[in-house]
Amino acid sequence: MFKSKKANPAVGSKNPVPSGDAPTSLSNNIAPGTRIEGKFTTSEDVRMDGRLVGEIQCYKKLVMGEQGQIEGDVVCEDSSIRGKIMGTLKVKGLLHLLATARLEGKIMAKKMVVDEGASYSGECLIGEQHVK
Repeated sequence: MFKSKKANPAVGSKNPVPSGDAPTSLSNNIAPGTRIEGKFTTSEDVRMDGRLVGEIQCYKKLVMGEQGQIEGDVVCEDSSIRGKIMGTLKVKGLLHLLATARLEGKIMAKKMVVDEGASYSGECLIGEQHVK
């Protein structure tokens, strides 16, 4: 009596309509205790709580927890850092260093916010001309 006769566009469709239960975006989670060696590339967000020795290229946002560690080069769109990075960090958008962040090496970012307690040592280049 009150049912709609319209067909459900998600049924039988090649491009189903996302349901309320489905995530709207994807992300990679590197858990504490995980160690990655080599080059890591992703087109999705990354949450780093483990350790990476090598390179990471993230075409979206890199979020690093307090236990996260990277030894090597990082290139990403935006970044929020609580852990430790030793190497070159290139952020094409906003870099946010939170209170527990520790960076040793070269920083290149379009914009940067540094919270009280964060530390970095090395060259720091801020502005759009440094991240093209």
